[in-house]
Amino acid sequence: MLVLGFNSTHDCSAALIDNGRIDFAIEEERLTRRKHQGGFPTQSIEAILDYRGIKISDLDAVTYYWNPYSGLGKFAWHFVRSLPGSLTYARRQPGVWTEMVGLKRKLRRDYGFKGRFYYVTHHLAHAASSFYPSPFDEAAILTLDGTGEWATTLFAQGRNERISTLGSVNYPHSIGKVYEAVTQYLGYRPMSGEGKVMGLAPYGEPRFLDDFRQILRKTGPMRYEVDTSYFQYQLGKGTKFSPALVKRLGPAREPESELDDRHRDVAASLQARLEELVLELARELREASGMKNLCLAGGVAFNSVMNGRILREAGFDDVFVTPAANDSGAAMGSALWASYHRGGVKERHPYPGAGLGPEFSFELIERALKAAGLKYEQPTDLFQDVAEDLAAGRVVAWFQGRMEYGPRALGNRSLLADPRRSDMKDHLNARVKHREGFRPFAPSVLAEKASEWFVDARPSPYMLKVFSVIESRREQIPAVTHIDGTARVQTVQAEHNPRYHALIAAFEEKTGVPMLLNTSFNVRGQPIVCSPEEAIESFQSTGIDTLVLGDFVIRKGTVD
Repeated sequence: MLVLGFNSTHDCSAALIDNGRIDFAIEEERLTRRKHQGGFPTQSIEAILDYRGIKISDLDAVTYYWNPYSGLGKFAWHFVRSLPGSLTYARRQPGVWTEMVGLKRKLRRDYGFKGRFYYVTHHLAHAASSFYPSPFDEAAILTLDGTGEWATTLFAQGRNERISTLGSVNYPHSIGKVYEAVTQYLGYRPMSGEGKVMGLAPYGEPRFLDDFRQILRKTGPMRYEVDTSYFQYQLGKGTKFSPALVKRLGPAREPESELDDRHRDVAASLQARLEELVLELARELREASGMKNLCLAGGVAFNSVMNGRILREAGFDDVFVTPAANDSGAAMGSALWASYHRGGVKERHPYPGAGLGPEFSFELIERALKAAGLKYEQPTDLFQDVAEDLAAGRVVAWFQGRMEYGPRALGNRSLLADPRRSDMKDHLNARVKHREGFRPFAPSVLAEKASEWFVDARPSPYMLKVFSVIESRREQIPAVTHIDGTARVQTVQAEHNPRYHALIAAFEEKTGVPMLLNTSFNVRGQPIVCSPEEAIESFQSTGIDTLVLGDFVIRKGTVD
């Protein structure tokens, strides 16, 4: 069964599922070069069809990650109850709803698609995106985000090819919306700045924790509520927090203004409340489901600090987080759900690795290099050659194989550097990434060596779990050790990414350190690069020292 899934709101994307196996997946932003691209994913769908050499008539089904008919009555009641404040919704929501309802007709009209079309409930799509590619035959499932139709949090369980719901928390009570609103209060853009708040939190003290405990209240097993007097997101307004939050926490920070201790403390308090609340919910889900393993999805599941605590403290044997936990991944999840719940697919397939997008041939890469007029070489031993650059302190752009799906670069579209250099974090933030100086970088470590460097290290191939760096090791890898002594770890296995593993192993031979600093191959405000041409442009316009495109190496200056 061949199923195409897509979304058409923010972070729009498309994915192809072939008899339960993830075949191709891509975010539209990588093709349009507009970060968090919304709208109908025309280019993503075309990329999928081109990749497989098929027409849309060859698909058995198309799925969408949202059911516009679900929760309409509840939304109407919320709208009426919240009048007059909710009038903002009247100017926006009908158009969104009409567009979603018209998607089936659009596919028939514009693409000539005549097969089956399914609207899949949003949180079930999230749940499917994590459970079906997980290594577990059965697992508890927890999804958390801003909102989907009406639910904001879903408690479920998966067994073999079936997912069943155990409970939910509904709008306007939303952990994700609270985190979005406070992100905006702290001067960052919601739905893109939450990671900045997580990175800022260790620099502060949680002195507002009791305030956030009153704002986000636990009300029973697998239940919580938000004191909505502190927010305006539930009214559909652009400013997501209310004057009451300002009165309680102090003036909101203006974007791009200086950070002070109060801002850091608000971030620390919000993060602390998120961790303790979700940890409690996860423990209750473990008891309710009786499952030994947990699958996580939804935008909140990108909070890798929270994930690390759940892994260590919630009582599960293991935790799987899908690499595209946000709405882009729900497009894939909708197709997976339909494959198993509507298409009769029985066999499960593990996540095939983060590289699910386009790749470029030797000939296409060389053509791009010649068009750019760049001098390049093909080293006899690529890995030893590039490891020498890294050990010499050069920043290396590493472009290999299929592009990653999801927001993390995992060794295919990565910027790499020496984690031993104490000045490397500031150098990368200032000269290459052009972003806030407090933001940390992650280590990619050989999976077989992770336990020698990180406390209670577990497999973390998608950089979505945080572990403490062993105290005696922290001075050896300052560029990837956060201020609180932790790191967001990616474990790299030879069978999953042999070229990246070989490069890290070559670096270990030269330095004794089996890891590299890894961050996404992009600059602030831009998506991760997709094509060789974009990689070359980024190389030429930033402080990147060495560009590796497949087997080709291009350098600025000389190696020290």
